[in-house]
Amino acid sequence: MLIDWYELNVIAIIIGGLLYMVYGGIYYSVRLSGDKHPDKKQNEAQGPMKYIFSVVVAFISSFIMAVLVQATGSDGIGAGMLVGFMVGAVITLVYMKNRLFGLMTNQSFIIAFGDHLVIFTLLGALHGFMLS
Repeated sequence: MLIDWYELNVIAIIIGGLLYMVYGGIYYSVRLSGDKHPDKKQNEAQGPMKYIFSVVVAFISSFIMAVLVQATGSDGIGAGMLVGFMVGAVITLVYMKNRLFGLMTNQSFIIAFGDHLVIFTLLGALHGFMLS
């Protein structure tokens, strides 16, 4: 199936980007607050670029999910959730490989795993709903 670029729902992409930012802000403020992640400050980038990059990633992720949901014809919340879950699962597998090779801690893996699996499932549901 070809992508009809003019049929992408721009409003859904914007809402998805905002959803990603709100979810990420809540998720990371809860998961990384206090001393729960002692290496955070040591590894954290300084300055505003991390926030600018996060906003860009949120909208790119929403755009990609919109394309995937449309390309697979996954109209409806359930079908969109499945596409989003599969994307989150692939990202989780990549993080798991990185964890197995010692490139990240168990705690960092759990934080990244939870974040990506949930947000991409939510984005898929949103784009599936907006496609129907």
